[in-house]
Amino acid sequence: MFDLRQLRYFVTVAETGNVGRAAELLHISQSPLSRQIMQLEQQLGVTLFERAKQRVHLNAEGRAFLTEARALLASAKRVEAFGRDLASGAAGRLAIGYVEGAVHAGLVADMLGQFRPERPQLHISLMSLRSAAQFEGLRQRTLDLGLVYSPPPADYPEIASMLVRREPLILAIPEGDALTTVAEIHPHHLDGRTWITVVRQPADTNRGQFLAACMEAGFVPDIAYETADPLTSLGLVSAGLGLATVQESLRNAAPPGIFRELPWFKRGVSIHLAWRRQDRRAVIADLRKAVGQ
Repeated sequence: MFDLRQLRYFVTVAETGNVGRAAELLHISQSPLSRQIMQLEQQLGVTLFERAKQRVHLNAEGRAFLTEARALLASAKRVEAFGRDLASGAAGRLAIGYVEGAVHAGLVADMLGQFRPERPQLHISLMSLRSAAQFEGLRQRTLDLGLVYSPPPADYPEIASMLVRREPLILAIPEGDALTTVAEIHPHHLDGRTWITVVRQPADTNRGQFLAACMEAGFVPDIAYETADPLTSLGLVSAGLGLATVQESLRNAAPPGIFRELPWFKRGVSIHLAWRRQDRRAVIADLRKAVGQ
């Protein structure tokens, strides 16, 4: 079996028509080069050159073999380049998990907007998953990165993370509600009011944590509606069915309504980027940089 080096030697000799000149271009001695060409012919069982003094000329078989040799060397270069692209992250596949809060905060779009133009051939798979599922996906290597609501638990020491966004929760009020005329909203203004809550993540906005935060602030909410996502909650607020707290970045994506800050309400939404500590790929480092900016 001949190797790619023999093919490069053959092509160089064929293109120069002179073993001595080819040896200079290949930075080897003339005798080893001649031996490599003869070994190639022996392995193939066919003569490729007609030899005359210092010159060599391709015969018919040699010309046919030259075409195939050039094609194979070009393919080898493409494979080599593809391997380098895989190592750098310019090609291949990447799986990224995210929680809905990361989308609402614009983190997913911002990250890919900065990162994608430099790697147009990279296939990126985005998966909406809860934080716990993302940690397990990173551990099982079905995910490469995760945008989650909290750092990894202590029993996931192989996963690292960094905080990339922290947002306060703001109060969403229906248009025409009496609260819209209040200059500064205090806990007693919310006591007994009808509320809409999200029962999914983040934990800071689910029913238990929401109730705890309200009681800590000094009022008891009347939770009449529970939804699966904050946008649905905002739709119910817009319909005049109650109040809700949502992350601040939803202010611009929400249905018509009134939003007010609650500086005394000690809850918020935090988004963390998680990855495997041992993942040293350049593509991961670049994505971490894109999210951190």
